[in-house]
Amino acid sequence: MPNKKRFISLASAIKEAQLLAMKKDKNVLLIGLGVDDPKGIFGTTKGLNKIFKKGDQIFDFPTAENAMTGIAIGASISGKKPIIVHQRVEFSLLSVEQIINQAAKWFFMSGGTSNSPLVIRLIIGRGWGQGPQHSQSLETIFSHIPGLKVISLSTPKSAKGLILSSIKDKNPVIIFEHRWLHDIKGHVPKKYYTTPLDKAQILKKGTDITLISSSYMIIECLRSASILKDFSINAEVIDIRSLRPLDINTLIKSVRKTKNTLIVDNGWMSYGISSEIMARIFENLTKKEKEFISMSRIGPLESSVPSTRELAKYCYKDYKDIVKSVLKILKKNNLKTSTLKKYSNNVPSDQPNKNFLGPF
Repeated sequence: MPNKKRFISLASAIKEAQLLAMKKDKNVLLIGLGVDDPKGIFGTTKGLNKIFKKGDQIFDFPTAENAMTGIAIGASISGKKPIIVHQRVEFSLLSVEQIINQAAKWFFMSGGTSNSPLVIRLIIGRGWGQGPQHSQSLETIFSHIPGLKVISLSTPKSAKGLILSSIKDKNPVIIFEHRWLHDIKGHVPKKYYTTPLDKAQILKKGTDITLISSSYMIIECLRSASILKDFSINAEVIDIRSLRPLDINTLIKSVRKTKNTLIVDNGWMSYGISSEIMARIFENLTKKEKEFISMSRIGPLESSVPSTRELAKYCYKDYKDIVKSVLKILKKNNLKTSTLKKYSNNVPSDQPNKNFLGPF
């Protein structure tokens, strides 16, 4: 009988990747505030402290992010492979100097003779009253820096492979993971495997328009693509996965095929990921192609996010905005979008599912 596919959550896939890497190589270290907490950082480190002795490969750390990063960089230069976990991307801002001025430049400043194999997991997300200081997607900050690879997780299978590849990489890798994705499930092989850190993934093939995104907005894009079928529109959905380096060839090939593109940004659009993608695509098109290829983008409201859900819900885009934007791009504004209400899953605007009862 054929083997049944195993379906696990994205959080479990992350934990499994770390487990396999730590068993395979004793130099792999897990460091962060709460990595040995009973809830295990949204379940991504839960129980690992029972497998690996604390102080051997697992290190809980106080709220001293700059010091933690400096120690991790020093350890990586000395042959260790640290994984730092920040429960909020904003916590990493306290260690930006270490990341940008030390880790990212180490290989360059050593003339290629020394490496800093460091992985930093940055958890992003929204909801549950996180408000202006803990609801941000700050991928652009790190994607701007040469010497850093920047990865965004979207599906359980690719998440496991991307993390294992990141741990194997000889230089710093920043991993963004959206906490609304931790509970989604997908087929994940039990074996050890890696996923390239420089390749986008076509999650759904289409012919009429290309939807480009990453992280949680991939879920909204896939949902939109399903709805667009009812409008006789066949959308192609591409998960960028790697923000730096950007797999521009996969994107351009799709855009040339569909002739229409919508880039859905997770963060603010100004000076952001969608800006870079749009510019890179445009630069690689011929003069003739630029005349008939359409490109647009959407993203969150450019404002700090209010803590109250009644105001925060106006800050984010979802499948309704994507569908309406696609219809506008394809000049099908005459189609009624009032039917979008029937696709609602009644999920509150500030929680991914009814079981999400807070950030910790």
